[in-house]
Amino acid sequence: MAADGRAWRVLSIGLLGFASGLPLALSGSALQAWFTTAGMSLRDIGWITLIGQAYVFKFLWSPLLDRIPLPFLGRRRGWILIMQLLCGAALISMSFYTPQGAARTLAFLGVLLAFASATQDIAYDAHRTDLLPPEERGWGTALMQGGYRTAMLVSGALALILADHVGWAWVYRLMGALMVAAMLVTAASPEAPNEQPTRSFAEAVVQPFMDFFRRYGKLALGWLALMVLYKLCDAFVLSLSTTFLLRVPQFTLTQLGAINKTLGLVAGLLGALAGGWVVTRMRLFPALLLLGVAQALVNLGYIWLVHSGPNLYLLATVVGMENFFSGLGSTAFVVLVTALCNVRFSATQYALLSSLAAVGRVFLGPLAAWLVPQVGWSNFFAITALSALPGLLLVIGLRHAIHRAELERPH
Repeated sequence: MAADGRAWRVLSIGLLGFASGLPLALSGSALQAWFTTAGMSLRDIGWITLIGQAYVFKFLWSPLLDRIPLPFLGRRRGWILIMQLLCGAALISMSFYTPQGAARTLAFLGVLLAFASATQDIAYDAHRTDLLPPEERGWGTALMQGGYRTAMLVSGALALILADHVGWAWVYRLMGALMVAAMLVTAASPEAPNEQPTRSFAEAVVQPFMDFFRRYGKLALGWLALMVLYKLCDAFVLSLSTTFLLRVPQFTLTQLGAINKTLGLVAGLLGALAGGWVVTRMRLFPALLLLGVAQALVNLGYIWLVHSGPNLYLLATVVGMENFFSGLGSTAFVVLVTALCNVRFSATQYALLSSLAAVGRVFLGPLAAWLVPQVGWSNFFAITALSALPGLLLVIGLRHAIHRAELERPH
C-alpha cells in the first residue's frame, strides 16, 4: 500500500505538470506564431513577449497562497483548480478576436492568461515541494518536466498544425476545453500532509524572505543571481525562435508543429527523464555545470538554419539536440530550486526563485527584436551561446554551497 501511495504521489505530480505547462505556449510561442502569420511587425512581436510578466512578478502575490487556503481541496489544490478555470475562460475568450482587428484585446486576455497560469504555478510548485520527500525529488521532478513538456507538445505542436488547417480560433477553444478538463486531475490528486498556513499576513509576506536571507546570508544574492543567469541562454535563443523559423528558413506552420514542436518536445521529455536519472547518480554541481555547457553549445546549431532554407532534417537535428539538453539542464535546475526552499514557506520561496528564472524568458524579447537587425541572425545566435558564461561561472563559484543544499532540506 505504501508503494502504491508513493507511486501515485509521484505520478500525480507529473499529471499536474501537464496542467501547469499547457497555458505557457499559448501566451508565448503560439501567440507569437499567430501574430507572425497575421503579418504583424517584428517590433510588435517582440513586445508581445512582455505578456508573460506575471511569471516574473508572481512572488509578489505568492504570500497570499501561503496565508489563505481556499475552503475546498486543501491549502494548495483549491488555488490550482480556480486558476485552471480562469485559464480556460481566458483561452476561450481569446478565440473570438484576431491580431489584425483586436491586438490590444488579445494582449489583455494574454496578460490575464499569464496571471492565472503563473498563480497556478505558485500553488503547484508549492504543492510539489510540500508533497515530495527528498528521496522522491529526482523522479518527481523528472515526471513534472515530462508532464510539462507533454503539455507544451499539445499547446505548441498540435496548436501549430491545427492552426494551419482549422484556424487559430478553434485552436484556442480546444486548449481552453483541455484546461477546464485538467480540473478533474486536480480534484483527484493527493494533498500534502500536515500543512499549516502562516498565522498572519506579516508572517506570510516578511518571514519567507527573512528566512531565505537568514539561512543563506551572503550567499543569498548569489543564489538569486543564479536563478536569473543559469537558463538565460535558453531564454535568449527561444525569444524569437518561432518568428525566425517562419521567416528565415521559411518553414510552414505544419512543418514547425510536426518537427520543431513535436520532435523538440519529445526530445525535451527524454532529456527531462534522463535528467532524473542523472541527478540520482551524479552530484548536483557537476550535473549543473556539464549540462549548462551543453545547453549553451547547442544554440550554435541555429546558425546552420540561417543558411539552409527549409531543411527538415537539419531542423530536426538542431531542435532535437537543443531541447534534449535543455530538458537535462532543467531537471537539475529544478532539483536545486526545490532544495533551497523551506517547506513552511514553499509557495513564496519557490515563487521568488522561479520568478527570477523567468526574467530572461519574459524580458529578452524586445532586446532580441532590437539586436537582430543590428547584428544579423547568425551573430545573434552566437551571442545567445555566450550569454551562458555568467551563469556557468556562478555555478563554479557556488559549488560548495550547491553540495550543502543538495544534502539538506530546511524546515
